[in-house]
Amino acid sequence: MSAVPTPAGGEAIPAASLDIVPLLLVPAVALVMIPFVGSFPAWVTLTIAGLAMGMMIFIMASGLTLVFGLMDVLNFGHGAFIAVGAYAATLVLLPLSGWSGADSVLLNLSAVALAILVAMIATGLVGLVFERLLIRPVYGQHLRQILVTMGGAIVTEQLLGVIWGPDQIPLPIPETLRGAFVLGDVAIEKYRLFAVVVGLAVFLAMFLVLNRTRLGLLIRAGVENRPMVEALGYRIRTLFVGVFVAGSALAGLGGVLWGLYREMLTATLGADVVVMVFIVIIIGGLGSVGGCFIGALLTALVANYAGFLAPKVALASNILLMVAILLWRPAGLYPVGKR
Repeated sequence: MSAVPTPAGGEAIPAASLDIVPLLLVPAVALVMIPFVGSFPAWVTLTIAGLAMGMMIFIMASGLTLVFGLMDVLNFGHGAFIAVGAYAATLVLLPLSGWSGADSVLLNLSAVALAILVAMIATGLVGLVFERLLIRPVYGQHLRQILVTMGGAIVTEQLLGVIWGPDQIPLPIPETLRGAFVLGDVAIEKYRLFAVVVGLAVFLAMFLVLNRTRLGLLIRAGVENRPMVEALGYRIRTLFVGVFVAGSALAGLGGVLWGLYREMLTATLGADVVVMVFIVIIIGGLGSVGGCFIGALLTALVANYAGFLAPKVALASNILLMVAILLWRPAGLYPVGKR
């Protein structure tokens, strides 16, 4: 750690150092896999697919790690928010199937954008109800948080089945995002590139808001010293409720992307992926958005490579990766200092 001298020539102020080792894990894993995969085109395809999957997982996990990191809330109902977002998207994409199926980039992307907006609003409202009815009475009580949010998730999934029915619902990818770009022997699916772009945009937006805006400063200050911030006249409870709603909305965005990726919806859509979401936030460090981003990419890449090289190991690859990371860094890649 280096030191920055003060202008008055007094004692030096320690400058924060960046731990770059976790940042190198993703490219290191990708490069190490080249000789094992054997074929360069296959390696490129697997890597792009893994990055796209990782971005979708990051979007779904980012809301959960944000809520835990800032509010100390363990929300085991997060998977239900993912499913709500995917089902809410059908309210737009199915009636606007003419837009989705048209040979027009503008109409296709407009349909997806409207679906994402509706999904984020719907999951934000569900998150608000969750916070008001279930989580507010159990702040600071992790065991009770787990129990009540799991119960809320079960109820929400049942309500989805009642409203939309028990049958699977198709959610086709818009025409523009179908197919692949072919570069020589390498084929890169358009939808996976779209997911990568959206994931990067979400990560950049979260980083800028939390680290470069007054709102982010207030949120981080409220986490460190809530009484002091409240003494300055800011309503931290209202701010934290907004954070919870934003985290829920991000789950809805992830649900739309995941539903389009699978092209088929069931009420258990979120429950099927929520275990991976928790693995990602544990790997990254509870409450760390940057760690969540790296953890999501690592998890998806390892799962993709394992599925190609050793399919029988693929099912356990996420658990094995988590064990390896925690043996190296028990608090995760980028642990939040106060925890």
